[in-house]
Amino acid sequence: MKKIAIPVGENNQIDDHFGHCKYYNIYTLSNDNKTIDIKTLPSEEGCGCKSNIASVLSEEGVQVMLAGGIGAGAINVLNRWNIDVIRGCSGDVDNLIDAYVKGLIVDSGETCAAHGEDHECSHS
Repeated sequence: MKKIAIPVGENNQIDDHFGHCKYYNIYTLSNDNKTIDIKTLPSEEGCGCKSNIASVLSEEGVQVMLAGGIGAGAINVLNRWNIDVIRGCSGDVDNLIDAYVKGLIVDSGETCAAHGEDHECSHS
């Protein structure tokens, strides 16, 4: 089995920024890549890189994060918890998981360079 997390925003769309999502959908895939469970995990307020979301997702057994925009700090924290990150995802989260299963999702290689004027991440 494999568990994939997706940060969800408005209207079942992937959130443009990992740390600002309303909640996470955690998809459990069977060995033949069929969705066998979807769990909703509420998001904490604030920056994803400074929250404990990586440890919570790891405890849930998440191995992959499909993200829209995400900063280097958050990627590093997720990677430390053995969660691979695929950046640059967009669209409806149910369609996104289907595309992932079909091997159609590729990491964009793009990282958020700025989070806004009031954001002060100071980690790598």
